[in-house]
Amino acid sequence: MNDFKALRVLEQGRFGKGSIVDTSLDELDPGDVVIKTSYAGVNYKDALAAMGAGPIIRRYPCIGGIEVVGEVTDCEGTRFKPGDRVIVHGRGLGVSHDGGFSEYVRVPEDWVLELPEGLDMREAAALGVAGHTAAIAIDVMEHNGLMPANGPVAVTGATGGVASLSINMLSNLGYDVVAVSRKQDSHDYLKNLGAARVLAAPDNNGDATIKPLEKGEWAGAVDSVGGPVLAWLLRSMMDSGVVASFGNAAGIDVQTTVLPFILRGVRLLGVNANTAMPYRRAIWQRLASDLKPSHVQDIATWIEFGQLEQAMQSLIQGTARGRYVLDLT
Repeated sequence: MNDFKALRVLEQGRFGKGSIVDTSLDELDPGDVVIKTSYAGVNYKDALAAMGAGPIIRRYPCIGGIEVVGEVTDCEGTRFKPGDRVIVHGRGLGVSHDGGFSEYVRVPEDWVLELPEGLDMREAAALGVAGHTAAIAIDVMEHNGLMPANGPVAVTGATGGVASLSINMLSNLGYDVVAVSRKQDSHDYLKNLGAARVLAAPDNNGDATIKPLEKGEWAGAVDSVGGPVLAWLLRSMMDSGVVASFGNAAGIDVQTTVLPFILRGVRLLGVNANTAMPYRRAIWQRLASDLKPSHVQDIATWIEFGQLEQAMQSLIQGTARGRYVLDLT
């Protein structure tokens, strides 16, 4: 096989630095399955790794990209055959194992998920880790009693990939969705995804006069921000409200009290997208059916290798909207 392109993160500076290089199959990490990459989603975590902006990479050198959608070209096991369309994300991909920003990827067989019926590869790539995370958030909230009749659902960091997909999924399920964003130019985009209204979270970080409980406004909340925004959500949840938390864009510290939990029965649910395969398969089945977004193509921006750096900079700077997807077709 001829050499092909990849974005490899090298040990440079404090947290490494990504460069587009020529590589070969012999240089990739070992695995049972070789995949010809069609698409690879670009995530905030990928941007931190490739731009040297955070301690993401666990070993150098390492090809970046925590997800990939493509076609199997070779498999040493029995589960897959050449031509099968598959999805891989997590399990150390793009962190401690050569990842998806490469024309070919080689991984262990038990990391690989078959593309579910109801999704084509382009749709699956537009969803990616972000869609998987959004679907888990909705799934765990529903298992903890959330229903459309309960009341409004807030989605913070609303223009991000996970949040954008969450808004569209929740709206399609019949929820009254409120997008929480400070970006004034995003209102049309968010309402097109299904948000009934858009508001900004209160800017009261560090205000000593804040009450431990505020008026109960939300039956559910999908939080990609953390920090003071998550604290605000907790104290303004309705009785038996549920919050799915997976992000820390506003910080990892949350100043709260036990009162939302013991007086209102609020439930704070953690979301980790590195799921076990049976649950991962079930979530992707939902993404191909009742949770399939109607605006998934509006949320994704398709880019080439030469546009990766610009896309990653916008993710780090917080100016990105929706999802970037590297298109190698």
